[in-house]
Amino acid sequence: MNTPDESQQARRSVGTSASAALGLSALGVVFGDIGTSPLYTLKTVLALAGGRPAADVTLGVLSLVFWTLIIIVSIKYVSFAMRADNDGEGGILALMALLGVKRHQRPAIVALGLFGAALIYGDGAITPAISVLSALEGLNIAVPAAKSFVVPASVAILVVLFAIQPLGTALIGRAFGPIMALWFLTIGLLGLWGVLQHPSVLVAIDPRYALRYLFSGDPGSFLVLGGVFLCVTGAEALYADMGHFGARPIRLAWSVIVFPSLLLNYAGQTAIVLEGAPTQDNIFYRLCPEPLLIPLVLLATLATIIASQSIITGAFSMSRQAILLGWLPRLWIVQTSAEGYGQIYVGVVNWMLMIVTVGLTIVFGKSDNLAAAYGIAVSLTMLMTSALLFIAMREVWGWSLVVSGMVAGFFLVVDSAFFLANVVKVLEGGYVPLLLAAGVYGLMFTWHKGAAEVSRRLREKLVPVAQFMEQVKANGVPRVPGTAVFLTKTACDTPPVMVRHVERNRALHEHLLALTVEIQSIPRIKSKARLSMEEVAPNFWRAIAQYGFMERPDIPALLRQAQIKECGIGLDDVTYYIGRETVISRDGGNWLANFQKSLFALMERNSAHVTDFLRVPTESVVEIGRQVAI
Repeated sequence: MNTPDESQQARRSVGTSASAALGLSALGVVFGDIGTSPLYTLKTVLALAGGRPAADVTLGVLSLVFWTLIIIVSIKYVSFAMRADNDGEGGILALMALLGVKRHQRPAIVALGLFGAALIYGDGAITPAISVLSALEGLNIAVPAAKSFVVPASVAILVVLFAIQPLGTALIGRAFGPIMALWFLTIGLLGLWGVLQHPSVLVAIDPRYALRYLFSGDPGSFLVLGGVFLCVTGAEALYADMGHFGARPIRLAWSVIVFPSLLLNYAGQTAIVLEGAPTQDNIFYRLCPEPLLIPLVLLATLATIIASQSIITGAFSMSRQAILLGWLPRLWIVQTSAEGYGQIYVGVVNWMLMIVTVGLTIVFGKSDNLAAAYGIAVSLTMLMTSALLFIAMREVWGWSLVVSGMVAGFFLVVDSAFFLANVVKVLEGGYVPLLLAAGVYGLMFTWHKGAAEVSRRLREKLVPVAQFMEQVKANGVPRVPGTAVFLTKTACDTPPVMVRHVERNRALHEHLLALTVEIQSIPRIKSKARLSMEEVAPNFWRAIAQYGFMERPDIPALLRQAQIKECGIGLDDVTYYIGRETVISRDGGNWLANFQKSLFALMERNSAHVTDFLRVPTESVVEIGRQVAI
């Protein structure tokens, strides 16, 4: 028999092994974006610094990269942001929900959270384009004659990548971790080889090199921050994907594998630049011995595909969160695997991202050109995350104003510097993610506002239950055998769809259940708190089902719960009644209001059917329509 100390040690060993396994898996999903940034970051920074800057400037650039990784990733996200989890889930939408925007009217927090989320869609379109282009640009060194094929090959790879999304990532996902582990090992070894050629490059770990260059008086030194920021463009994924792996495996993978590999590779690239390597092409590939160049290009292409896959999957997950929180219309969501809740496919999001990504690849043509469009979206998202973190420090963690202001203020200053350095690139391509984000934000705002107006209009003519049942009895409405489940948004009075059913069909089932589904601002609801019921009239029950924003409602499974059966509601003969509102625009209003009404009506007509969203069997559904003027 094991002693208590031995049992505790065994549990600790199992926990460590599980964390290591999850950390390996996280390499492919969480760190793909930030792990492929060495392909384009340093060459972009050196181009901003003058092409081949002096040694002190080059070391200053490396020091900036090193300390940016520490401050943004290791301190801000790994040490602080990942503590602000919403029942284990992370990301800017989860943080927005954590701060209670559904319980209180907090428009500033909503605006920060939604626009930050909208910016991630812009990142999702640019990441695959810049990553695949930068990987294939290694052919310019290995096979110069293939230069004209880089863009067509990139387009072909991207089209295939998006085309296979409906198949799901269950099978290929198992290979992501080992491939990315090989990638990080490779870039670490290449970087070590470069450092050995010029070991003194490691003095750039001293932050004084970064500060000396940043405050040297050179006007271009501040603008270089826009390129330096590219080294942390995948940092938001650490926070957003926390719910899939947990904080500990992500922290473990970052500290043990990812950060050391990135540091070595950036140092190695800087070392060979100091030794005289050309800077006009991709410096990353100059680290590689010529016989291994083609295999490295292939590995880099695989790594960038994985990075692209992770950002696409992230866009799918964020879309589902936005739908369940009421900020996007219902979209057709396919669960591609029973193994993981996060393995989903959202067709509309996938094809829209593909169109934008392929268009960006063709229009910009080079990773250097896309770099200008890349940083502004992520830097603005990080700035908004810092602002929300300040509120979380005060309201969730209970920190004092002084401590919260000092910590969050430091992050805000750093994020603001990077954002301002990227703002100057708006006309060079930075407008692309801003326009994309503005469009997505406009859709979110319009849908939420329109849905709230429809709900308000439906509540205007609600009939109390007692009054409705008296009318049923007075009018001699026959009660037919069976159970009718009326899905309604109203949590009180008689469901409007029930009233319309009696008006049109002149009959009512013997057993009645008015069911309201509510999505809460937490990821998951405990099974005991899932359902609440009360009998509001004889054989007339009202039920409220609560789900978290990371859960998908399943009404038939809900009705099979013992609590329903205890109420005497028969489930052998169930008919579901759903109201189908057709939105029309009322006369009056300015052109902007009328445009928003028309846009909402268009989204409402093209949204996925509520029966699919709630998993209600279509053969048992009766729809009753009505027009709603807003």
